[in-house]
Amino acid sequence: IMIRQKLRADGTSPNQVSPENAYEAAISAQQRLIDRGKKGRIVVRDEERPWETTRQGRLRYFLHPDMYPDTALQEWRVFSQEIRTKSGKHRHQGGVAIYILDGQGYTIADGKRYDWKKGDLLTLPVKPGGVEHQHFNTNPDGPSRWMAFVYLPFANHVALHLEQMEVSPLY
Repeated sequence: IMIRQKLRADGTSPNQVSPENAYEAAISAQQRLIDRGKKGRIVVRDEERPWETTRQGRLRYFLHPDMYPDTALQEWRVFSQEIRTKSGKHRHQGGVAIYILDGQGYTIADGKRYDWKKGDLLTLPVKPGGVEHQHFNTNPDGPSRWMAFVYLPFANHVALHLEQMEVSPLY
């Protein structure tokens, strides 16, 4: 089947959103990524990113391509979570690494308990249907904190989705 589209007198489509053709738009987008890599921020300071109370708990995003386009890396989502008692419970595809910055606690992942403490690395597996999980603080001295690392090209490849099962008590 051949589809013919009526073009303007100058040869462009009336549906075109910019004066560039698709090839030039792709080149321009790639150049913006290259420029961001060359000129973007290298150091992101803790105090420069706000804490947010979300359905999942208290989070601070350091890298997020939609929220912070000022950094050299653009294909990562990196955030910290402070767990006072417990996080929300949710399910998503794995492929996420969580480094424990402070405290101790455990994670229930697909019904099984995994204990962790400062300096440990928690990894969520990639598996059909994703991983249902929730994090709990057992630190007697205050909240536990960890940092999560999500490489977005991989997350997109495995169709990362998020389904909230239970909200954090902080929300």
